[in-house]
Amino acid sequence: MTMQQLDIPELVRQFHRDGYLILRNVLPEERIARLNLAVDELLAGEAEALSYNWYNSVERHSEFAGLIDEPALLPLMVNILWYNIQLHISHLTVRKPNPGDIRTDSQSFINWHQDGPHPQFPRIHGLSSIYYVKVGYILSDMSEPDRGNTKIIPGSHLKADFAPVQMNVDVPVEGEMQVCGKSGDVFIFPQNLWHAGAPNRSGFTRRQLFIGYSPIWMRPIDYHKASAKMLEDASPIRRQLLGDISSNCFKYYVPEDSMVPLKSLWLGADPGQDVYSN
Repeated sequence: MTMQQLDIPELVRQFHRDGYLILRNVLPEERIARLNLAVDELLAGEAEALSYNWYNSVERHSEFAGLIDEPALLPLMVNILWYNIQLHISHLTVRKPNPGDIRTDSQSFINWHQDGPHPQFPRIHGLSSIYYVKVGYILSDMSEPDRGNTKIIPGSHLKADFAPVQMNVDVPVEGEMQVCGKSGDVFIFPQNLWHAGAPNRSGFTRRQLFIGYSPIWMRPIDYHKASAKMLEDASPIRRQLLGDISSNCFKYYVPEDSMVPLKSLWLGADPGQDVYSN
């Protein structure tokens, strides 16, 4: 999949309307195989468990780091969040079959929630803005429900003071859906969409890698400052995504064009115009 294959203005409109996108066949089988080998390497070094969570996963393996600036999706991210963005989080999850719904310290399932800090992001008239967006790369067969799929409530990001009638992910709520997809598919959602991680009662192991983006003036979740290892030989675009644009922190808010090479992927029009309007 390439930028030319995506109708970015239409996808941006759909994203803001529905609160999510599902894109099929974003990564080829060969790429998925390499990513799963990297997951296998991590699992080999861990004690046996029903579920695993690795944060700052881009630091753990070069295959995961390769998704930071994935060219198939980066233009879309730029046009959802604008071009002054960075890597916010890289969260790898593995959920083994758990028919007994055993709750583990590593969160084998997660009840309904919006992402964000405590206290929560500011609200105006009961609504929170979009502060960061996650790209969920599906690395295993999750084409059927009840395989530890992510649950979402489409449109819930636009409902003032909304909350599910109960938070238990195992009790269906009105309007919910399970995100289903095959390995190589991707789903995208903002932090203010209500979502949950359902139990895995199937015979399949769930594998998903979440790569999140936020404005560069926000503090990322994975680290305070990208490591020298990550910055070594980084391209200008990857360097921006790792938050290394200037020693002057004021520039995080008002960067010079040379500091944000992602601007080249921005489809925005001149003042007074909107490329995303119908």
